[in-house]
Amino acid sequence: MAISFFATEISDLCLGKPPLRPLPTTATFADAVISLKQSGEIYVSVWSCDCCRCVGKISMVDVILHLCKEENLLNPLDALQANVLVLIPKVKSQIRHMEPNSSLLEAIDCILEGAQNLVIPICNNSRKNQQFCWLTQEDVVRYLLNSIGIFSPIPTFTIEALDIIEKSTLTVNYNDPAITTLPLISCSLLDQTSIGVVNKDNRLIGEISPFTLACCDETVAAAIATLSAGDLMAYIDCSGPSDDLVNLVKMRLQERNLTSMLDLMDDYYNPLSSSSSSCCSSDEESGSVKNGCVGRFYPGRRSEAIVCHPWNSLIAVMVQMIALRVSYAWVVQQDYTLVGIVTYAEILKQFRSIAGTRSNNNNLI
Repeated sequence: MAISFFATEISDLCLGKPPLRPLPTTATFADAVISLKQSGEIYVSVWSCDCCRCVGKISMVDVILHLCKEENLLNPLDALQANVLVLIPKVKSQIRHMEPNSSLLEAIDCILEGAQNLVIPICNNSRKNQQFCWLTQEDVVRYLLNSIGIFSPIPTFTIEALDIIEKSTLTVNYNDPAITTLPLISCSLLDQTSIGVVNKDNRLIGEISPFTLACCDETVAAAIATLSAGDLMAYIDCSGPSDDLVNLVKMRLQERNLTSMLDLMDDYYNPLSSSSSSCCSSDEESGSVKNGCVGRFYPGRRSEAIVCHPWNSLIAVMVQMIALRVSYAWVVQQDYTLVGIVTYAEILKQFRSIAGTRSNNNNLI
C-alpha cells in the first residue's frame, strides 16, 4: 500500500493552495520588502518574465542579512535599492519546477536533492494567464502524516532508534555578539534549520530562528549589529522588543555613527506609534518601505526553542513540528543538554528509505 501511496500525483497536494504572487527579476530589495508586508507571506517568489519561470525566492531574512553588511549599515536606504538578483544565484537550486502529474516519490526525491519549494502549475482554462503554486517540505510531511497508518509500525519507533537525530548543529553562546551569527543565519536559512543559543554547559536556552526573523521587519539588522545573541532573542520575541532594548540599540548605533540606520529605526519606533502592533497601509500603498510599525506578527513567531527528546516517537515529533509550523525540532536531554536536531529532511529520508526497501522487496517477489 505504501508503494502505491508514493505514486500519488502531487496535484493532490496542491488543492486549495493559493497562487504565487510573482516579483520580477528587475525588482529591488525595497520592492521585496513591500511585497512581503503586503502579502503577509514568509517568502515572495522571484520570476523571470522572459521564460515565465520562478528563479528564486526572497524572505525578510535575506533583506536583513543584506542590510547587516558593514557598508549597508552605513547606507541602508541605498542598500534597499539593490537588485534582488544579487541574492538569486545563492538560492537557484532551492526552486524546482514540476508537472502536476509528477509523483509524490519524485517530489520527495527533489526535496532530498536540495529543493525547498516545488513550483506546480495550477490547472485552469487560460494558457495566457497561467498561475502557479508551490509545495514545501511541510506540505509533503503533512500529507504523509495524514496517511501515517500505512507506514506502521515505523512511526511508533523513537527518533533515536531510527537514527534521524543530526548531531551536528549550529549554536552560539548566549553572551556572544549577535553579529557573529550572520554566517550561521545564512546556513540555517539554506538548510531550513535554526541556531541554538546555549550556555557554557551546552544547555539549550533558546534559538535564533530564520522563521522568527522572517516575521520581523528590516530594522532587526540594527539589533543584530549591536546586541548580544541573548538580547537578540528577546528583541525578536513575539511580544516585540522592550523600550529599553530599542533605546540600547539606538544608543549603540549613535556611538558607531550609524546615523542612517538610526534614522530608519526612528521611522519604525516612533513614540506616537510604537505602542501599536498594527501596521499603517498608506506608506506601503505609496511605495515606501517605511510602514510605521514595530514588526510583522505571526502566531508562530517565537524565540523559545521547540524541543523533543531522544525517546519520543517519530509520529509525536512530526505532529509537534506540523502543529508549531517549524521544519525542525531540537533534541535535548531532560536537563536541556543539547543532543542534536531533527529536521523535515531527515524525516523524509526515513520515509524514502521505506519506499525503496519495500519496492525492492516487491521486485524480488
